[in-house]
This record gives sequence, structure tokens and C-alpha cells, in this order.
Amino acid sequence: MHPYLNRRQGLEPVDFPKGLEAALERTLGVPVFQEQCMQIAIIAAGFTPGEADGLRRAMGAWKRTGGLGHYERRLIDGMTERGYDLAFAHRVVEQVKGFSSYGFPESHAASFALLVYDSCWIKCHHPAEFLAAMLNSQPLGFYSPSQLVQDAQRHGVEVRPVDVSVSDWDCTLEEPAVALACRTAWRTAHPEPVEGVAPAETVGLGLRPFDRLRAGQAQPERTGEPSHHAMPAVRLGLRMVSGLSEKLAERIVSTRSTPFHSVQDLARRAGLDAHTLQLLAAADALQSLSGHRRQQVWDAAALKPTPALLKDAPVQEEALSLPEAPEGEAIVWDYTSLGLTLRRHPLALLRERLQARRFMTAEALKAAPNGRLVRACGIVTGRQQPETSKGVVFVTLEDETGVVQVIVWKALRDRQRTTLIRSRLLAVYGTWQREGEVCNLIAGHLEDLTPMLGRLATESRDFH
Repeated sequence: MHPYLNRRQGLEPVDFPKGLEAALERTLGVPVFQEQCMQIAIIAAGFTPGEADGLRRAMGAWKRTGGLGHYERRLIDGMTERGYDLAFAHRVVEQVKGFSSYGFPESHAASFALLVYDSCWIKCHHPAEFLAAMLNSQPLGFYSPSQLVQDAQRHGVEVRPVDVSVSDWDCTLEEPAVALACRTAWRTAHPEPVEGVAPAETVGLGLRPFDRLRAGQAQPERTGEPSHHAMPAVRLGLRMVSGLSEKLAERIVSTRSTPFHSVQDLARRAGLDAHTLQLLAAADALQSLSGHRRQQVWDAAALKPTPALLKDAPVQEEALSLPEAPEGEAIVWDYTSLGLTLRRHPLALLRERLQARRFMTAEALKAAPNGRLVRACGIVTGRQQPETSKGVVFVTLEDETGVVQVIVWKALRDRQRTTLIRSRLLAVYGTWQREGEVCNLIAGHLEDLTPMLGRLATESRDFH
């Protein structure tokens, strides 16, 4: 792919033998797809379509069989007999072999490109809908819910916490704060109903992802209302609460035709036991009923089965008010119960200590020149070691400002394998590499700083 990209950017000339325009012109002289190898074999080596299809099958099996069999000699002889350079013939053979590791049909590439383009368009123009849909489709893909939420927040999406009073099972869309304020002000100035205008409480509230797009409401036009294009907010759904079943969540949603007045009212109407209430309290989902999380946990734990004889008996007991937990403790609870936090990023709390050791943030690294010796530290969110990487490991680090992509060469991987695999908070000392808009940190030394996270539970998505 590097030769193709270099040619596309004009960094090296486009060059390929005459007569192969039909096979190579569209990819600037570099064979990228399986079909092109088959075309080259037919045009340059005199293969029949049947022989070319046999070559395609041999491409995927050459590592198991130890070679391309008679097709290799047939390719070289056929190309040289037709006047092609021997070096070019050998290069084509090596590229054919390489396709067994990563090559695939052009039709697959076209289909994948369309999916990527559509996804990127939705993410660009409707980031709130995209985030909600991705969260509702979990578990999937490379990025965790925490990474998806952080990226959306960096792109201006308002994300609201799980709340038993308003959350559905799925993540939904809600009126953005600025639009709600604008609509409220307009309603105050126009108390009389306006023909063609929907009631404020029915506009843009509780919509599931993409419903607005399907209904043509992405940019609603309603006669008489103020024009605004603020994106909707995303309300996290009850599906985000660790350990909570969809059946229980639906029971909560179905019984709130009128607002819940307290945790006791919620438990009585939805038929929830103490364990379920504790799950909700741990996820900070009872905030609208009890306040901060410590109070939620206390109120949830206080609910005990009541004998039938005393069920309606009044309780004359003064409510206990607990102090709110420190931010660090709240963040630990968030990660344990939800796998993410809407509070500050954990490294924001450690930034002063990290800065004292001259660790740069992801945002600061963006301005670093190519070749600069730098040091970075972040939570490990992913490790990859593709079969084609020859032992190279790619690590993604996350801090409060963004992500840093780290390249660990095989020699360093072998030398510091334990640190590389076990670290949840990883410090990297290395060289900053910049090529156009692509930036990576080439690791020279690794250090495990996981103890600094304390009780914070983080997970990385590792692909080997």
C-alpha cells in the first residue's frame, strides 16, 4: 500500500509496463486486488481464465503448500517470453505471494469503502445519532463505549448520564440544552398554539438513533418556530448499567407513566429488589431520586422486605444525609458500573504528577516536530499485533486530551514483554514520528505506572 499511496500523493512517479493499462492503470501501476493479479497473468503471461482462477486459489494456499506450485514458473516464463523484464516478473510473483496475507477481491474493497463512507458521513453530520447507535450495538468493533463517548464529547456532543426517570433501555436522543432554552423562550412569548407547530414536549425528545433521519427530522422546519440547528444530546440508556437485565429495565420504563417520587416509590411500582437497586445506585442512575451516589447507595441498601402487616404503616424516622464522594472515588465507581465516566478523565486528576515527570499530553504532542524525543503516558485502550507486522505491536494510549498511537518494535517487545502486556497505565519514552497528518510514537523504553490508577478498573481491547 505504501507505493500506491506515495504515487497517489505524487511522491514517486507512476510507472508500469506497457500493455498492462487494463490491469494496473486504476491503481497507479501497483497491484492492489486479487483480480489484478489474475489480469496480469492473463495479459502478460498468457494464462487462460481457468488458469488465472487456479492462481487465485494458489495465492491463498501458498504458505501451507510451500509455494505457488507450477504457477510460479508458469508466470515467470510466460512474462519473459512476452518481453517483460525478468525483475518485473519476479516482483509480480512476490506480490502474488504477499496477497495471501492481506489481499482480497476488489468487490469486497468497494463494499467496505461504501460502508466506511456512509459511516463517516453520519459521524460527521449527525454525531449524536452515530454515537447512540454505536452504543446500542455493543459489544462490537475496535473502540470501547468509553472511547466512543470521549470522541463524541470532543466533537461537541452532549452526553447525559443514565437516569431511571428518563432513560430507556437503549441510548436515546434528547432536546439539546440550547434548543430547549430557545424553545421555552419562544413558547413564553407565544403562549397561544400556532397552527402547524408540534407541542414542545413532543419535539426531538426520547427519539431512538436514526429515527429522526428516517423521519426526515434531521433539520426540522416548523412554521413559526425559531430556526436552530443544535445537535441533540445523547441520553445513556439503562443497557449501560453493568448487571442490569433488559427485562428489569423495561419494567422500570413501563411503570413511570407518572414520575417516581423516591427510591421507595420506584422499587414498589417496578417491583425491584435490593440487588437491582444497588446496581442502579452504583451506576449513579438514581440521582434524580436520591441525589449523589453515596446517598443513592444508602437509600437502596435501606430498602428491606416489609411484613404485610406493616406495609402501610407510617415511618417516623429522620432521613440520613451523607457527604458526597470525592471526584476520584466517583470516577472509580463510574468505570466499575458503566465502563466509562462523564466526569473528568482519570488522567486529569493525575496530570500534575505526570507533568512533574515531563509527560506530554496527546494534544501537546500534535505540535511536536518529526524526530523529537518525547515521553507520553496514557491508559492502554488497545494492543494489536497483526500477523503481517513481523512482531511489531501497535498500542493505543488515552489521556484527557485524546489518543496517542505507539509503535513497539519486536526487539523492544521481546525485551519488555511483561510491561507491554500487563500495563494498564503505560509510560512511553521514544521518538515522535510525523508523516503528513499521520503521527506515531516510536517506543524506545516502556514503564508500568499502573499503581497510579489505584482502584480504577480499566480494560484494553487486545487483538493478536
